[in-house]
Amino acid sequence: MSTWLIILSVIYISLLVLLSLRSRRKTKTAQDFIFAGSNIGMVLGFLTFAATLFSTFTLMGMPDFFRLNGAGAWIFLAVSDGAMVFLIIWFGFHLREKISQKGFNGISGLLNVCYGNRLAGYVYFFGAFVFLIPYVAIQIRGVAIFLNATFPGILPVWIWASVIIIILLIYSELGGLKAIMYADSMQGIILLTVVWIIALNCIRFFGGIPEMFRQVEQVNRELLSVPGPTGLFNFQFLLASLLAILLLPVTQPQLTTRLVVMKNLRAMHRMAVGVGVFANLIIFPTLILGFYGAVRYPDKNTADFISQVLLFDQPGILAAAAIIGLLAAALSTSDSQIFALGTELRSLMKGEERIVFIRTRIAMVIFGVAALIFSILSSDELVLLARVSFAGTSLMAPMVFAAIFLKYPPGKAIPIATFAGLIVFVLSQLEWIPGIILNIRMDLFLLILLFFLSAIFAYVKRSSVRNNTAS
Repeated sequence: MSTWLIILSVIYISLLVLLSLRSRRKTKTAQDFIFAGSNIGMVLGFLTFAATLFSTFTLMGMPDFFRLNGAGAWIFLAVSDGAMVFLIIWFGFHLREKISQKGFNGISGLLNVCYGNRLAGYVYFFGAFVFLIPYVAIQIRGVAIFLNATFPGILPVWIWASVIIIILLIYSELGGLKAIMYADSMQGIILLTVVWIIALNCIRFFGGIPEMFRQVEQVNRELLSVPGPTGLFNFQFLLASLLAILLLPVTQPQLTTRLVVMKNLRAMHRMAVGVGVFANLIIFPTLILGFYGAVRYPDKNTADFISQVLLFDQPGILAAAAIIGLLAAALSTSDSQIFALGTELRSLMKGEERIVFIRTRIAMVIFGVAALIFSILSSDELVLLARVSFAGTSLMAPMVFAAIFLKYPPGKAIPIATFAGLIVFVLSQLEWIPGIILNIRMDLFLLILLFFLSAIFAYVKRSSVRNNTAS
């Protein structure tokens, strides 16, 4: 495996360098660097969107999630991602229409323009930073732990994590968003190919899919039903997860920006369909990996199970490809999110464009360091930590919807309510306050409350605008 890993690593890193240099040659202005020329076609669009959406937890977290919690994870993941396709088409149309009127430098900047004050933009940036940095960190940590377990004693976890951060910062700083999109596309293809080849090997072990389900039923019948062996997949969890994933293109800037930079509405619609197809193609094989683990390794911890199924049960070249696939998955999400945070900060800054651009690039390095520090401190629950990130950012959806759909400035009440909701959710995750209120999960309760309050504030603001106009 070591020989194959060296060969594939050289090829992979060489391709990253070539794509970065190619993008750098095409990047003439700061706008090109930040928004990739806003002329992205369907194929590149859906590959970069999908690669950004499906990260390290695809190959490390999701198989273990299926192994421990059963087929209910399919509802949590595949159904939610499929529903997201329809939201991309609907929301993307209205977002692009709004941008044609207001212009675009980032979601935070757009919110400032739509709300007529800077509070909304700062609240959005706060929410993105608080929940995206930990999400980046768990990608880095997941791969670093895996590499440390695969090559024990060579490097500590924090050095593996540092190497990953350095790689993504180099090609991001070289070629900007276009380099990230090219890299993401390559990485998405690698991830999809690797996970299917390993899944087919697992099916071969069972002797077919029907036999796989029969053996899983013998091990633990509850793996084939909801709420599953651990009772995780109850109605509230599935509903809250559906809403959190559904709202990702609205509230996570790395995804929202990709809707904006598509060259036209038709390309965006086709991109959305491509994302839905990719989602189902990549989630189903992780179910197979999870059920393989449920039968063969039901009592192993996460790291041992993943190492076994991805490395030790595979031929050397495939094990090496799995390591590259994990690295690609981590980079394809982390680079986009760190870059998106830089873009959002840039949209809040004023001053000479050259100075703002330099500060933006410095900020990206700082965000990378922050993610590195958090990766050293975070836990190993990749899927559940990812879901917390999704749930946290989803709380900003009512504020974003108000900006996009209202024809008048919504005022400060909605951003203030959103900020309060974010703080309450963070406190509940720290267990400083209860995570259940009125027998409802805190994330679900806050999301419903914020939509309700935003509707009330919007109605009051509209009445005020009409009265002022009439007078």
